[in-house]
Amino acid sequence: MAIYQSMQRVRFSSMDGYEKFKLLFGEVRNQLKTLPGFLHLTWWVHPRDPSWYNEISIWTSLEALRDWHMNAYHKQAKAWAVRSGAIMEDIITNFELKNTRLIRVCPCCANATDKPYDLHREQEVLAEPCPKCGFQFPVMPETPDSTAVFKDVLMSAAPGD
Repeated sequence: MAIYQSMQRVRFSSMDGYEKFKLLFGEVRNQLKTLPGFLHLTWWVHPRDPSWYNEISIWTSLEALRDWHMNAYHKQAKAWAVRSGAIMEDIITNFELKNTRLIRVCPCCANATDKPYDLHREQEVLAEPCPKCGFQFPVMPETPDSTAVFKDVLMSAAPGD
């Protein structure tokens, strides 16, 4: 089964434009978790050029990805960013992923694993310990101010649960 990835690079006209967009975009995690087909979103600021914003989102189907791009919330957020002059450039590239693998080398026992990776169960799979020695690999948690959103993280879980 194929998975779909959307990669977006946005250049903001100023740091103020980026800060305003972050406020508007802050609600996106709640919107995405309700959408059929959404799996994961991560965004970050380019380390050498803070006017560039990078986003990767992962979807179960091309239709789900297209639905997000046509979603009223998403379209309104983009329209505001364009009208307000916050966005200077926006480059979107979509990919079809036919094979995803998880390769791990345990830092304690050097056990190497290479297996298919189920993005539908991303956080669950990443939380699995080393099968040989039990080493617990670090997992990036989703927090209210994190730059990652995972569909397989329970929406009802409160921080600290």
